[in-house]
Amino acid sequence: MASSSSSTVAGATGWLRGKVKAVPSGDCLVIMGNSKGDSPPPERTITLSSLIAPRLARRGGVDEPFAWDSREYLRKLCIGKEVTFRVDYTVPSIGREFGSVFLGDKNVSVLVVSEGWARVRETGQQKGEVSPVLAELLRLEEQAKQQCLGRWSKTPGASELSIRNLPPSAIGDPSNLDAMGLLNANKGRAMQGIVEQVRDGSTIRVYLLPEFQFVQVFVAGIQAPSMGRRAAAEAIVETELASDEPNGEGSAETRPALTSAQRLAASTASSNEVAPEPFGKEAKHFTEIRVLHREVRIVLEGVDKFGNLIGSVYYPDGESAKDLALELVESGLAKYLEWSASMMEEDAKRRLKSAELQAKKNRLRFWTNYVPPPTNSKAIHDQNFTGKVVEVVSGDCIIVADDSLPFGSPLAERRVNLSSIRCPKMGNPRRDERPAPYAREAREFLRTRLIGQQVNVSMEYSRKVGLADGPTTASADSRVMDFGSVFLVSPTKVEADGASTPAISTAGSQHAGVNVAELVVARGFGTVIRHRDFEERSNYYDALLAAESRAISGRKGIHSAKDPPVMHITDLLMASAKKAKDFLPFLQRVRRMPAIVEYVLSGHRFKLLIPKETCSIAFSFSGVRCPGRDEPFSDEAIALMRRKIMQRDVEIEVETVDRTGTFLGSLWEAKTNMAVTLLEAGLAKLQTSFGSDRIPDAHLLAQAEQSAKKQKLKIWENYVEGEEVSNGSATESKQKEVLKVVVTEILGGGRFYVQTIGDQRVASIQQQLASLNLQEAPVIGAFNPKKGDIVLAQFSADNSWNRAMIVNAPRGAVESPKDKFEVFYIDYGNQEIIPYSQLRPLDPSVSSAPGLAQLCSLAYIKVPSLDEDFGQEAAEHFSDMTLNSSKELRAVIEDKDTSGGKVKGQGTGIVLIVTLIDVEAESSINAAMLKEGLATVEKRKRWDPKEKQIAFDNLEKFQAEARLNRLRMWQYGDIQSDDEDTAPPVRKAGGRRLIKASTS
Repeated sequence: MASSSSSTVAGATGWLRGKVKAVPSGDCLVIMGNSKGDSPPPERTITLSSLIAPRLARRGGVDEPFAWDSREYLRKLCIGKEVTFRVDYTVPSIGREFGSVFLGDKNVSVLVVSEGWARVRETGQQKGEVSPVLAELLRLEEQAKQQCLGRWSKTPGASELSIRNLPPSAIGDPSNLDAMGLLNANKGRAMQGIVEQVRDGSTIRVYLLPEFQFVQVFVAGIQAPSMGRRAAAEAIVETELASDEPNGEGSAETRPALTSAQRLAASTASSNEVAPEPFGKEAKHFTEIRVLHREVRIVLEGVDKFGNLIGSVYYPDGESAKDLALELVESGLAKYLEWSASMMEEDAKRRLKSAELQAKKNRLRFWTNYVPPPTNSKAIHDQNFTGKVVEVVSGDCIIVADDSLPFGSPLAERRVNLSSIRCPKMGNPRRDERPAPYAREAREFLRTRLIGQQVNVSMEYSRKVGLADGPTTASADSRVMDFGSVFLVSPTKVEADGASTPAISTAGSQHAGVNVAELVVARGFGTVIRHRDFEERSNYYDALLAAESRAISGRKGIHSAKDPPVMHITDLLMASAKKAKDFLPFLQRVRRMPAIVEYVLSGHRFKLLIPKETCSIAFSFSGVRCPGRDEPFSDEAIALMRRKIMQRDVEIEVETVDRTGTFLGSLWEAKTNMAVTLLEAGLAKLQTSFGSDRIPDAHLLAQAEQSAKKQKLKIWENYVEGEEVSNGSATESKQKEVLKVVVTEILGGGRFYVQTIGDQRVASIQQQLASLNLQEAPVIGAFNPKKGDIVLAQFSADNSWNRAMIVNAPRGAVESPKDKFEVFYIDYGNQEIIPYSQLRPLDPSVSSAPGLAQLCSLAYIKVPSLDEDFGQEAAEHFSDMTLNSSKELRAVIEDKDTSGGKVKGQGTGIVLIVTLIDVEAESSINAAMLKEGLATVEKRKRWDPKEKQIAFDNLEKFQAEARLNRLRMWQYGDIQSDDEDTAPPVRKAGGRRLIKASTS
């Protein structure tokens, strides 16, 4: 049947359109209509009217002279081409349709006769069974005879030579074929052939040229759906039509109809019919329209235990050749078959496996109802970024500073694990784990090529892993790792390292650079992970496998048969101070020596590797100090040094070693003194008490510090010209540090929490939290927070989500969403009890940033606690003056309490003793508390005499005014006594939260 659109034309003119699918003989064509959808289109077998071509041999028979040449002429002329045709007449006795076929404007019958490849039958069995152009055909036949064309050749021996010498067919009788002999003679060599039949999508029967050996070939590496078992009637009909056996072609008009005995046998056997598997017909049609009666190349891959040939099939497509197996798998019409794929080359196997995975993802045809197995990975989309590499953690993990985030932000550095590869582990010195073989070499290979270089990062998937690096479910003992592909923007250093040309992303954009993971694998410093069936993987997985194959064949790195290099490093950070002092003479022998910065411990202190002495040391700048870990600008100093010198090649000059085993001296990177860089940025102070005469470039250090002071950078933002900061000298006066703050929580007793205004960490963390989707409640059992864990908690006052630390938790596992947890909001200082349903797990990248709430206490005064007289009034008055998100205050740090006293489970740490200034009113809140009779002047003796005199001159007059007016605490007269305890006041555990500022 023709297509529906063609049927309309037929009704009006009798002409139909279609494409030639097969050419069974020199006078017969199989024409198919247009297909809409996956189902095979309708087909019609048309025998050219009034023509008789030479008969091809049946099984065990012999060709008529010129039969093969006749079929080949018509096949090459018409196969796969669009034609127009019309049925001229039918012969019911043999069930055949005879017609006229036009290729463009040329009559195919005319072309065949004019070349001498068929003879013309002048009359039919009945009236009207002749071609409409019979007279023209007879004239052309006579002309071909006169010219001795085709079958009319008069050349001596031409008729005999045109008869094929057919070897015994192996179809149905495997003993007629030496399969192993054929394989050994042609292994790896492309054999030419013509496909005569397609049994199913992955099984073809083909003539191997030029010997005409007729064999059955199973396509290597795949299996298409079965065509089932057909009824006998269908098998017999196909035999007669010669579409089941290619040797059965002949003149259509001389073929007999089915006998009654054959039809009886067919009806008896019909009960044995087995229907085709789903998509079996579609797969067979897919293969037929590409290779049936077409020239192909067969590459034999192997022979199975039954003597069946297994091979790869390639068919022409324009100027290129296509792999039939790959095309079937990509279309979802065949599945990957491991046992036969094992005979193929690795690259071909990888392509098939990758194609099947993609077909499964897209649920194409055969995989429509495919359900992927459970996996602990998920894809990451739209998380591509550029930045500079600041650290190489191992051969398969780096840390990149994201260019899109502000410098100093806690989220600015992102850890990226290279997708789909695994390198030797670096071990852990604290757990006495030594690096695996080639682990140091892999990291050093990347360090020399990536540190400080610009890279493009394409994040691809994340995976939840256990602490033992194994797959796990969601639990407190798991962490999420992000994986991506990294491309080096300037690949000049790696042109000879074995990476392929710049990769093409899945979106089609060109990455300017070399795939770092491919580079590592190609040098033999890593292996490619064999992912499970449906696991996410690198978008460049095939390139990684190809690189691994090159490394294995080249015996590089971990694939080498040689013993791995051994390096013994003495870690002086883990040794005693005495052992460090023993190394001092060796480090002082050379004025300047090369080193590698292994880690930035603080802004001015580092872990260095000295390759020449094979030791690691703790190293600190002479006479230069950065803020401590809990002080402002400490993180910025660390971030600056990580950007500038982390894992860089540097030069050092060692002067001495201190009592802790830390070596002191100067450090240069690219001839730049890095202490100068710190001082110029306002992130360090010069310690003049150290003795500047021993410090190289001492004058440059002094100039750098003076420049930062003049510009009031960072730690010098409140610097006043003429006031010197004490660097340890008792004769120098002390400059006070001033912070711009907003009060977020009041505890009572003069204690409160603040956030620093302008802190970039605040905006960064709030932006991160705002992007989270927190609609779904946690799954009980999967999320089991414990005391001390950092989580997300919903604040009851405004339903906002904030970072919080678990202060108290129920014993054992969570049993109900109503289970209560006591939490402390680390960025605001609030504390409350909330149900489990208001908790969520928090990403480690956010939870690792320190809390933004700083605990403070009012200086020089004593405020009653909440459970003392007037304690509640004092807290409320202090709240009225300070607790407003838009109210900017200035906190002058008078002192710091480092005793680490615990405040109702809220952790320990430094308490800032401050004078709080109302910026708008330009007045002291400390003084205002005294003036209202809600505080007394503290009589502790630890204040510096000069500072105490200033404080008392300013504060005692406000206390005297309150006493005179008998306000609040003074309503019954003098409440102070001469023997009042002079020790710091004891903080009671009864403090309670008043209100949280609306800064969230």
